Amino acid sequence: MYYDVPLTLGIEEEYQIVDPSDRNLHSYIQKFLEKGKHVLPEGQLKPEFMQSQVEVGSQVCRNASEVRTELKRLRGSVNQIARENNLRIVAASTHPFAVWSEQSVTDAERYYKLLDNLRGVAQQLLIFGMHIHVGFGDAPHQKELLIEVMNQLRYFLPHLLALSTSSPFWQSKDTGLKSYRSVIFEMLPRTGIPQNFRSWSEYMEFIQLLNKVGSFGAKSKSIDVAVDATQLWWDVRPHPRFNTLEVRICDICTNLEDAVCISALLQAIVAKLLKLRRYNQSWRNYRRHHINENKWRALRFGIDGKLIDFGISDEVPFHQLGMELLEFVDDVVDELQSRNEVNHLRVILNRGTSADRQLRVFRSAIEAGASETEACHAVMDWLIDETVANVN
Repeated sequence: MYYDVPLTLGIEEEYQIVDPSDRNLHSYIQKFLEKGKHVLPEGQLKPEFMQSQVEVGSQVCRNASEVRTELKRLRGSVNQIARENNLRIVAASTHPFAVWSEQSVTDAERYYKLLDNLRGVAQQLLIFGMHIHVGFGDAPHQKELLIEVMNQLRYFLPHLLALSTSSPFWQSKDTGLKSYRSVIFEMLPRTGIPQNFRSWSEYMEFIQLLNKVGSFGAKSKSIDVAVDATQLWWDVRPHPRFNTLEVRICDICTNLEDAVCISALLQAIVAKLLKLRRYNQSWRNYRRHHINENKWRALRFGIDGKLIDFGISDEVPFHQLGMELLEFVDDVVDELQSRNEVNHLRVILNRGTSADRQLRVFRSAIEAGASETEACHAVMDWLIDETVANVN
């Protein structure tokens, strides 16, 4: 390949565990894990902070087609476990009406430590995300490459968020935002768009400093990157265990093909950045406050808004930016075997994200005379069906 590295993909999704009789969240993770041992390989089904959450992780994938296969297998297997116990799974980054104060924390030391450290902030983390990993194989100077690509990739993070939005509701309220999950998550420390790092060593010095002053727990002069760096909850970070670049900004996509598209698009953007690098070119490293302005616009308006094109110092409709993004990666998608998956971006632009479609279901129900409670139930019914659509 002309960008010299294999660019593998991996994806993690966090699902809601739902009782279809009342459409509310159900604390069931321990029994879920027991049953999951007989359905999925070890490590692919994991608990999350709340007992009404379950996380799955894919095997390493070479391309978007393999991501699709993995997501079908994972969603299908977890849905099978749920249905056998009269439950369902939902892929959306907030529940339309569940109340965070009524949830139970998963019985694990790491979560109790998190709760003790973050108190009321942690208690409100009733949110669900999608994390996409891009691996660089055994590329020379891999760690420096991770930092270099991360710096440039930050510019595109608001674009990925806008395409993935699935959290317009919070505790029975239409928030007016397309990704309310992003607002809740940024109450945590060490979140959001990371700063620009000049090198891997500068990144490690930053982690060492936080470790020394007790930001990761007890003060320590030694550092365990595989443990400490997991408490950097940035929108993109070098993953300390997998040696991948992990993009964490996205809402979880309700529609499986949307998730495949965003994974393929991320892989293609990274491939294009590496291709530019090979020809001694690079994407400009923008300041964090510039990118944060676009992130706000993405979480507020999604694909219906405008992002700032800092090169021309003007705002541009997201639909235009989406088409420009397709042009930007056009010369790498065929070698990645992902042209069809990347072109699904056009479908998202035409019919909307999960957030857009949830809002349409809600408003249609209201217009038909439903109460807000009944409208929220209608949204949940749509989410339950859409999560496993095209899985089998």
